[in-house]
Amino acid sequence: ETLLRREVRIANDANCFALSEAVDGAGVGASVVFGVILGTGVGGGIVVDGRVLTGANAIAGEWGHNPLHGEDHGEVCYCGRTACIELYLSGPGLSKDHRRTTSADFPAAEIAQRAAAGDADCDATLKRYESRLARALAGVINILDPDVIVLGGGLSNIDRLYRNVPNLWGEHIFSDQVATRLLKHRHGDSSGVRGAAWLWN
Repeated sequence: ETLLRREVRIANDANCFALSEAVDGAGVGASVVFGVILGTGVGGGIVVDGRVLTGANAIAGEWGHNPLHGEDHGEVCYCGRTACIELYLSGPGLSKDHRRTTSADFPAAEIAQRAAAGDADCDATLKRYESRLARALAGVINILDPDVIVLGGGLSNIDRLYRNVPNLWGEHIFSDQVATRLLKHRHGDSSGVRGAAWLWN
């Protein structure tokens, strides 16, 4: 601020992503948007009525370091805990799961490509991923009950997630009907930067 001679606003990248997609992206018009980044790590941001929810501890939306129900392979996350959502839903987590099961070492994008081409092992890995993502997002829905969940990050480009995950999360959600929509980002890798600009709205 001293150098620029103007006020500076700073926010978490996942919060900026969520804000961009809530204001004029995939979640436009929704009251509550949960933005998810599935990439090298797993992040999240919450936007309510066009405003980022920061929280008392400035960690609102940080779902990646909650434990994933039904999973614990003994691996310790960098945060010091085990069974973190990030260990299973990040790109490296997907690759590690495939390697643990098949001994084949492929990056996440290649696993998705091979699954689409009919590779049974890669398809099985993505099915496990979809089950885990469904369980993790069901926990968010049970607490936050968002109108829309928008996915971003490299793994958000796996199109089958948008068909399969909503078909799986219902059994984990405390409701007979689930109106929450799972949507792909509209602004891609630019959404974080756009959200930073929207902090001035």
